[in-house]
Amino acid sequence: MESLPTTVPSKSERRARSSKSSQSSSKPSVIMAFFSCVAWLYVAGRLWQDAENRVVLNNILKKSYDQKPKVLTVDDKLMVLGCKDLERRIVETEMELTLAKSQGYLKNLKSGSSSGKKLLAVIGVYSGFGSHLRRNTFRGSYMPQGDALRKLEERGIVIRFVIGRSPNRGDSLDRKIDEENQARKDFLILENHEEAQEELAKKVKFFFSAAVQNWDAEFYIKVDDNIDLDLEGLIGLLESRRGQDAAYIGCMKSGEVVAEEGGKWYEPEWWKFGDEKSYFRHAAGSLLILSKTLAQYVNINSGSLKTYAFDDTSIGSWMIGVQATYIDDNRLCCSSIRQDKVCSVA
Repeated sequence: MESLPTTVPSKSERRARSSKSSQSSSKPSVIMAFFSCVAWLYVAGRLWQDAENRVVLNNILKKSYDQKPKVLTVDDKLMVLGCKDLERRIVETEMELTLAKSQGYLKNLKSGSSSGKKLLAVIGVYSGFGSHLRRNTFRGSYMPQGDALRKLEERGIVIRFVIGRSPNRGDSLDRKIDEENQARKDFLILENHEEAQEELAKKVKFFFSAAVQNWDAEFYIKVDDNIDLDLEGLIGLLESRRGQDAAYIGCMKSGEVVAEEGGKWYEPEWWKFGDEKSYFRHAAGSLLILSKTLAQYVNINSGSLKTYAFDDTSIGSWMIGVQATYIDDNRLCCSSIRQDKVCSVA
């Protein structure tokens, strides 16, 4: 059997084949390396661009923040506009004008006395829209009418029912009071006060201010409409106190501050009266008297005086801050058993 001839490749042939196979396998690697370099350069470029953008953006934000106007308080804005100083001057001018009025320097003030002489007292009897019957009771007892009222004023005593205006200005309540006043001429109508139960503490400021501005008297008296008054006894008491400056006269008392909401005599700002919850010494609200200087003080500072739930404690808080002479007179305690008391609970 003949054997096939075998051919053994030469060394040069093997080298050529190896070279061809290595060339064919290295082409994809080169291509992959090329694309990897391109991708790396792309990513690096984007990162560099993003970093530059962040720097530019930060610079813009910083510049914008520096140029942003700062937040100003209301006082700052008023100061910039020049309003703060103007506001202060207006307040000072108003106080000076009120003081001039109270001291009689302005000639257009009304006078409760035809002779223009200084009165002994102005008595303000608190009244309300639903108190017509009470007013008639007063008129039939200690409050004179017509010529007798004018004669009393000649003696230096002015008495007026004190009332504000209806929340609905010009309604039937206001019209009825105007008609009654036109017929009786015994009202002091507080045009700037809204007559309401929750506004009673503020009413006393309007009363003293209006009384001081309308009449020149030694004493100004606030009286509730639920008491009977011995007018001659009160006049005698006032005569004995003539010339007593800065006098705060009344039935002085203190008492517990009611902190329970809904309770009688509840004081919403009870926490201001300390841990003991006790009122400072003050004149009972049924009948209290201020001398001219103290009434002027209320008139001048009425815009800034703080009121509490009740008028008597509000007045007492105002008197703490001034050089007032406290006069505790039992004759002004309407529930007293004294025979010479000048008032009694009706």
